[in-house]
Amino acid sequence: MEFTEAHEQFRQSVRRLVEEEINPNADAWEEAGIFPAHDLMPKLGAIGALGLEYDPEFGGGGADHSFTYVFAQELGRCDLAAVPMAIAVITSMATPSLARFGSDDLKRTWLEPTLRGELVCSIAVSEPEAGSDVAGIRTRAVRDGDDWVITGRKMWITSGTQSDWLCLLARTDDDSLPGDYHGMSLIVVPTDAPGFSVGRAIKKMGNRASDTAELVFDAVRVPVSNTIGEPGQGFQQQMAQFQDERLVGAYIALAGARRALDRTKEYLREREAFGKPLLAQQYLQYELAELYAEVDVVDGFLQHAADRYAAGHDVSREATVAKLKIGRLVRQVADACVQFHGGMGYAEEMWVARYYRDARLVSIGGGADEVMLRILTLLEGMGKR
Repeated sequence: MEFTEAHEQFRQSVRRLVEEEINPNADAWEEAGIFPAHDLMPKLGAIGALGLEYDPEFGGGGADHSFTYVFAQELGRCDLAAVPMAIAVITSMATPSLARFGSDDLKRTWLEPTLRGELVCSIAVSEPEAGSDVAGIRTRAVRDGDDWVITGRKMWITSGTQSDWLCLLARTDDDSLPGDYHGMSLIVVPTDAPGFSVGRAIKKMGNRASDTAELVFDAVRVPVSNTIGEPGQGFQQQMAQFQDERLVGAYIALAGARRALDRTKEYLREREAFGKPLLAQQYLQYELAELYAEVDVVDGFLQHAADRYAAGHDVSREATVAKLKIGRLVRQVADACVQFHGGMGYAEEMWVARYYRDARLVSIGGGADEVMLRILTLLEGMGKR
């Protein structure tokens, strides 16, 4: 992947925002269990970061996927994973289907202000009894005249307590039952609609500044015109959104892993034991070198995947492999960083403890490792669909 002066100028804009607006607030946001999305998103919108690849007619930047890669690299430099995740929900999880399949009216009403940072959105797919198994969802939208009437619950919803609208996956076919892949639709649901409520905010091991919520839909009524694309195509549209989510998540996590290794290397250079810097120990040098090599290998694969995505190819396989491999790699990197920091790595006052907790989500969110393996076995012709 080749980067131009335009890429570098954009990179510097994002880096300044991370260093000036996000990292100085990381500890306070973690302690609060939430970050002010409505304050931060307009700043991202002002530098054109929220709709890089979308149609300029609807507020997008009209750029190619290489700019998304650069953006994700810089988000990986954040001192906490919660904020990059919430940003990626907006750019790569909740809006891709709306940008690709939504009506002009939906895009003017919901996409444009979101890309300016004026609205915060969430992707609402997972449920208490259906996480990685999307076909297991039970939330249902029943048509009543020109409206959908939505009943159900959603779980693990990032930014769920402060979102203005949701990209909701629901069953819209009367014959569609849990376990079926057909009869679902993606629907734009405003969170100020009567009948919508936040059931609870969920306390988590990591990503603590992300307000993750359970959402309740008690006969929520929205226009049928809020359907994204054709009714009944929601499952297929969501599978495509997973490609965006898994690739961008992998880009961010890889950049975070490289930064964690760099910070650990500097700590070992400064920390003395037995009369010399810890980095003088050949064992530690070799362990870090091995991890840097693994990061380089995955980075090469991610750039290959990004190039294929930019060329318009189906990258289902690449996104699946990327999600699996980066999830395992960041766990390995996080464990090594804690170990090499010794007792300080176990102290909450050091960055490494937060990194260790945050990194664990990469192998779970957006499809667990086991789901990625199942997809790969099917792509290789093993097992049954």
